Amino acid sequence: MNKFLILVVEDDAPVRNLITTTLKAHDYRFIIAANGNTAVMETASHNPDIILLDLGLPDIDGVEVIRQIRNWSIVPIIVISARSEDSDKIDALDAGADDYLTKPFSVDELLARLRATQRRLALMQNGSPQAVYVNGQLRIDYASGCAYLNGKEMHLTPIEYKLLCLLAQNTGKVLTHKFITQSVWGNSWENDVGSLRVFMATLRKKLEKPHDSPQYIQTHIGIGYRMLKIE
Repeated sequence: MNKFLILVVEDDAPVRNLITTTLKAHDYRFIIAANGNTAVMETASHNPDIILLDLGLPDIDGVEVIRQIRNWSIVPIIVISARSEDSDKIDALDAGADDYLTKPFSVDELLARLRATQRRLALMQNGSPQAVYVNGQLRIDYASGCAYLNGKEMHLTPIEYKLLCLLAQNTGKVLTHKFITQSVWGNSWENDVGSLRVFMATLRKKLEKPHDSPQYIQTHIGIGYRMLKIE
């Protein structure tokens, strides 16, 4: 039996059955919540390792569920929603979601996202290289898993942090969309490029807040992204 415990938050019975049947077939432990308030209580009671969260819940919106859980927990939250607009993704990611999967989704992609999240959790538990990256006012302490800008800690989701580290470790190099998505999610699905664009937008909002701040990340349209060296 997989040691990871998954909380499935989904009010649509057919979708919920598809997810739980998939989890059971691959030996994941899971618990179920059919609404937002129950999801918050189950998270507090059972401390799941990963949450699969629908946004369109019958009592409170899924984005509000994310905000409530983020008040006291850093558990990875993977949103599974029919909302496909960039604004919906940005709202969920800004609230603290770690990943976003759009319905309809394939079972293989769901499992890939879970495996990628498990790898990130394992990496955080095992620690990172004993080194510090410095570029302009950006500092990444790999040992503690924290990033700082202008001396203040940045509040990043696990995927934002992994994206930042990937770019930092390849400063000056253009990383293609495919390379980044494979490195972060473990696969390169068609809609990962759209998700990547959203994650990069939220990361840049945190990294390049002031209007006069240096541009750390350069976009190469149709190709990928590059971390610039700040003198």
